[in-house]
Amino acid sequence: MILVLGIGGSFPYGFHISVINYPSVHIRKFINETWIERHGSPLHPETIMLLWSFIVSVYGIGGFLGSLCCGYLTTKYRKKKCQMFTNLIMLIAALLMAFSKTAKSFEMILAGRFLYGVGTGFSLNIHPQYVGEISPKKLRGFTNSTVAVFLTLGKLTGQIVGLREILGSEALWPWLLASSGLSALVQLVTLPFFPDSPSYLLIQKGNEEAFRKAIRKLWGEGDHQAEVDDIMKEKAAVTSTKTLRVLEVIKERSLRWQLYILVTVMTTLQLCGINAVECSLSLEQEPLGSVARTFSFDTFSLFQSTLIERFGRKVLLWGGYTLMCSVLALLTMTLSLQVTRWQPSGYLPSTTGATVSIMVEIFSQSYRPSAFLIVGCINWMGLFVLGMIFPLIVDNLGPFCFLIFLGILVLSAIFIYLYLPETKGKSIMEIKAEFNKLNFGKKEISVTENNFPKEQLFCTKL
Repeated sequence: MILVLGIGGSFPYGFHISVINYPSVHIRKFINETWIERHGSPLHPETIMLLWSFIVSVYGIGGFLGSLCCGYLTTKYRKKKCQMFTNLIMLIAALLMAFSKTAKSFEMILAGRFLYGVGTGFSLNIHPQYVGEISPKKLRGFTNSTVAVFLTLGKLTGQIVGLREILGSEALWPWLLASSGLSALVQLVTLPFFPDSPSYLLIQKGNEEAFRKAIRKLWGEGDHQAEVDDIMKEKAAVTSTKTLRVLEVIKERSLRWQLYILVTVMTTLQLCGINAVECSLSLEQEPLGSVARTFSFDTFSLFQSTLIERFGRKVLLWGGYTLMCSVLALLTMTLSLQVTRWQPSGYLPSTTGATVSIMVEIFSQSYRPSAFLIVGCINWMGLFVLGMIFPLIVDNLGPFCFLIFLGILVLSAIFIYLYLPETKGKSIMEIKAEFNKLNFGKKEISVTENNFPKEQLFCTKL
């Protein structure tokens, strides 16, 4: 099920970020030829570039809107059904892309790109939540980190199929843009055979029979009583608590430090320098160099997923931030001294896997949809803002522009080291109890709803 969720979850996000750069020349030419055929005169080069920029950026607008709608719809219709609906949106977008050249309509490219963004906005929110909820406690960190693996795998796939020798030629570029519809089709066909997450079935639907069936189907017939007890405790804690909206989550005192952590790790993920390095090099590198760089990044993400259960999330986060500080310092020194160029982002580590794990684990079932809506907004707005201001920063600061990201990483590493509780091997309720020490102070822990007697046991027919 991890494979099925990944191929239609974070995979398309990475794919569409990378693949759009390869047919840019062909699409701009197509826009001009279409305009000449319609109106008898060519477009001004600046107008063509403006239309092309809008085609690229409308993906982010769609993603932002998809993120805004995702929280409400997943709460009302469940994640599985929403993800299948997302696949239909992606298939419609793929058809628009595939037949845009035949129909001689660059507007179809614009509409398809927007629908891709909406679908990705949904799937990028649903995938981390879904994969985190279906995993047992001992594998939760690994399964959460697969979100980062599939994201970088999507980038790599987009760069490979975008090569001129494969689908990046002038004749085949519509099929290049439509090719991601294949992953949506695969997930649409296979996802109905898998259950909803056990915690959703028990906590939000109150269906204990379906809950037991889902656990047996996902985890096998072994002894899972410890995980069952944890979910039962979470259900008991939120029985009288409705699913909070975003503003209610922001105002909720018991979630104050969880939100601080969430905003910190998401902002750092956007401003750690990886996206900036890729932005600064993407127009200058050869296509095969980009493929090699992304392959090394994907390898590091996969390697990180094997370490997360051994070292924990907190160590990987502040340790990763510290390592990235060192790499950015070296990169700044290298560029300022004009040493022979190297591929820096191929060596720049990422903390995406640990970040996703933290986002899933620090919120319970009732708060998670609204929390991920906040995540989506930060993510899409961060991409837009970085793309707009980074070229200006480079023009003014030159090679010293990366010192800004270095400073952000230093502050984030200190904050995570001081305030983030380790979530490795802990249930959701144990993690909430840790945060209560920050949210309420030690004197008020005993009166919160998240504390249960250690001897309390919930039994099921499993």
